[in-house]
Amino acid sequence: MRVALLQITSSDDPAENLGMVSELIRKAAADGAEFVLTPEVTNCVSASRSRQEEVLRSPEEDPFLAAMPELARELGIWLLLGSIGLKTTDPDGRFANRSFLFSPEGAEVAWYDKIHMFDVQVSETETYRESAGYRPGSRAVVAETDFAPIGMTVCYDIRFPMLYRTLAQAGARILTVPAAFSPLTGEAHWESLLRARAIENGCWVLAPAQCGTHRASQGRERTTHGHGMVIAPWGEVILDQGTEPGIASFDLDLEAVDKARGKVPSLTHDREFQLDG
Repeated sequence: MRVALLQITSSDDPAENLGMVSELIRKAAADGAEFVLTPEVTNCVSASRSRQEEVLRSPEEDPFLAAMPELARELGIWLLLGSIGLKTTDPDGRFANRSFLFSPEGAEVAWYDKIHMFDVQVSETETYRESAGYRPGSRAVVAETDFAPIGMTVCYDIRFPMLYRTLAQAGARILTVPAAFSPLTGEAHWESLLRARAIENGCWVLAPAQCGTHRASQGRERTTHGHGMVIAPWGEVILDQGTEPGIASFDLDLEAVDKARGKVPSLTHDREFQLDG
């Protein structure tokens, strides 16, 4: 199965991003991709709450959610919309960071809200409080497709290994990790975390990424790590997209899952234990 990852530099203008992403998806499909994945917050990268309030929409009104399933149907592809920011009906007004999977028939197969919020101070000048604007999800999701079950996650989730083990033990053979990773933490941990989740679970890890400096009409500009990656179930880095926008494709070999799990069947070796003290 031919798979394509989009690495992009989304601005804080969803309409502009929709045109850019649609063009790249069409190009990937024209080059033979049967499954195309986009990064986290594909529709809008913004550090400004007022800008998000201005441009984000509810699921019923969002242009990406109107366009992406139609594009998947037109092109006859599986499409992971890595995530988009959406308005919710929550009393506190926080948004959802939601990932979607669409079938070649244009059906919404599954959706997943990012569970773990990136609330960290990575340096004296770089602080993130994702939970101030986004509310966390509470449900893990394994999406059924006609080629393999997919465990859906987003970005900071990658630091929580029990989520991935739960997904793998529930049947996932592919794990998706669309991201907009910080450059500082990305340089230190991104590849290592992706490889660990692949090795621990004997799964393919598909991680499309935002990259570069994101143009902002309000608030400060954000910069993201890039390096969209594909990791094989044995832990090999199959591709690394570096720091520039573009499309990277590869052939997904699902037999590699069985081979890795056959060599080290650790998913069946969990044991109960107690913590002393």
